[in-house]
Amino acid sequence: MTAYTPLPVPPAALRELRAADDAGRPMRPFTAREDGVPIGCVGSPLRCCLRTVEPGERIALVSYAPLRRWAAATGAEPGAYDEVGPIFIHADACGEPPKAPRYPFARPGALRTVRRYNAKGHIVGGRAFEIPAASDAGFDQALAEAFADPEVALAHVRALEHGCFLFEIHRP
Repeated sequence: MTAYTPLPVPPAALRELRAADDAGRPMRPFTAREDGVPIGCVGSPLRCCLRTVEPGERIALVSYAPLRRWAAATGAEPGAYDEVGPIFIHADACGEPPKAPRYPFARPGALRTVRRYNAKGHIVGGRAFEIPAASDAGFDQALAEAFADPEVALAHVRALEHGCFLFEIHRP
């Protein structure tokens, strides 16, 4: 079976997001608290290092446009498929994503969607799935299905409940 690699927000994009996000707002860092104040962030996904927020970490909630950034690097023109949405990142540089688990934020029972995009940046399909107990196998199956279509250039994995961008996968 093909190995798929979840990609965090690229380092160059993180540097830019720490100055101004993709909606043009300056970053406003805060410390994550156990009680969820100022916002419910402990346990939320960090897209910079593909792990969850822990109490006491200095983080920020920023607007991010993953397809727009991919399109700028590839020359694609996603048009109306360009989206901007909120993500948590560390307010300061952080380490590399952890080596395990293979797929981050893979809580069995959680609902995910895999959105498929072609080389132009247009949506060419998608699939919703519930993460099974064997989460790696569930993701492998959903991604194999996505990339079985030769038109698919990349896929975004999102939380189905809120549509939050979690990570992207490029064609292997």
